[in-house]
Amino acid sequence: MLQAPNPRHYTAEHETLRATVRRFFEKEVAPHVSAWDEAGGFPRDLYRKAAEAGLLQLGFPEAYGGVECDAFHRMILFEERAWGGSGGVASGLFSHTIGAPPIAVAGSEALKARVLPGILAGEQISALAITEPGGGSDVAQLATTARRDGGHYVVNGSKLFITSGMRADWFTVAVRTGGPGAAGVSLLLVPGDTPGLTRSPLQKMGWWASDTAEIGFTDCRVPVENLLGDEGQGFAILMRNFNHERLALAAAACGYAQVCLHDAVAWARERRTFGQPLSERQVIRHRLVDMATRIEATRALLDDLASRLDAGESPAAQIAMAKNFATRTFQFCADAAVQILGGMGFMRGTRVERLYREVKVMMIGGGAEEVMKDLIAKRLGL
Repeated sequence: MLQAPNPRHYTAEHETLRATVRRFFEKEVAPHVSAWDEAGGFPRDLYRKAAEAGLLQLGFPEAYGGVECDAFHRMILFEERAWGGSGGVASGLFSHTIGAPPIAVAGSEALKARVLPGILAGEQISALAITEPGGGSDVAQLATTARRDGGHYVVNGSKLFITSGMRADWFTVAVRTGGPGAAGVSLLLVPGDTPGLTRSPLQKMGWWASDTAEIGFTDCRVPVENLLGDEGQGFAILMRNFNHERLALAAAACGYAQVCLHDAVAWARERRTFGQPLSERQVIRHRLVDMATRIEATRALLDDLASRLDAGESPAAQIAMAKNFATRTFQFCADAAVQILGGMGFMRGTRVERLYREVKVMMIGGGAEEVMKDLIAKRLGL
């Protein structure tokens, strides 16, 4: 349907990983996603299965059970998850890819040794807690406070829209330890069983199988050794983390767009109207071509970014562009697939119906489209 990935970028090792990820999601996730969506969650045992398949460890240090990899490995991981047909399952299962990197980057050796192996083995769940009820993408204005009291920080405040918030064992939390603005932001690793920590489930338009919560902190005492980096370094650590998250979202969006195209083509070839398959009608073929063209353009952009990252560049503006472009591609393909499937595309349980509901959160999460455009403008000096 589409050309194979460019051999200049993808080695046999990359393709082995691609087959492994796709096989896992087609076998362990796809048959169950409708039931898990309706149930509002998926079995915790799925974390262990993903770890046994070698999926949770990619990109983390070997010393703590991780597997070092390049940017193309990470892109494959996030793109191929789409064949499970559920962004909710994927986001919950891989919430550690945004929650745990700050631990690996800025945690003490003792803290990393204590926390990371369990997360990477699928035994414990990591979540990132940044967004607050009073503000979204403006991290520098966060209001949750952490006051030093002897050997502990006392944390007060709340966080909103936290993926894996209902069952996370560890929260990487952005807190204010200093004055106003970015310079006063720090990161704390808060155990999920800390007294004073509360969780409230949230109901969403999409990603039903991903538990999402509002987290409250009332005089939560967190050991000083759980500080990630130094006080006041939290904002810089988060900016690096956001770049990785945005590229992951872009790769995932490209994968979901490909799934939408796959399902639309399969339906068009099977469905007959007025004595002919839908695929014989020019208007349908042209719509499929438009979908394929956008996917090819998105993949080319992502491959270029992965090459630049592996070369040591940090193209933050282009990563933001890719996040916007890829999620727009996903939106276009999801809409086109539902239109091609017609009434069946509107039915719950159909893969494209689920993806149509889920696309909007990817245009908001990791930095809303409008925020990305402001970031791009600043980086380009516009």
